[in-house]
Amino acid sequence: QVQLVESGGGLVQPGGSLRLSCAASATIFTINTMAWYRQAPGKQRELVATITKVGNTNYAGSVKGRFTISRDNAKNTLYLQMNSLKPEDTALYYCAKGYPSVVSGLVEFDYWGQGTQVTVSS
Repeated sequence: QVQLVESGGGLVQPGGSLRLSCAASATIFTINTMAWYRQAPGKQRELVATITKVGNTNYAGSVKGRFTISRDNAKNTLYLQMNSLKPEDTALYYCAKGYPSVVSGLVEFDYWGQGTQVTVSS
């Protein structure tokens, strides 16, 4: 059974920092690429960052240089360190589990947690 539980969201002023965590089922964490997505009100869900099982990372252009994705395989936990936060970072943040698609040949994502709200406002 896949379980993804996010935490760490909250209200922060512009320029501030937050660290999100995602506790994952042990059976799925170490063998899969993981990701953080976000969805702002009235907007489509956006891929924020990904990390492979060996630690290779990729970021959306809007967060590159400000956010850092990491994982602790021993704790089955995914993290997102968010610095220099902007009002446009306000969204519900989700972690997601990837899988290798035999159809597309790419990593796709099939499970998401319930999300944690991040609000950046003065």
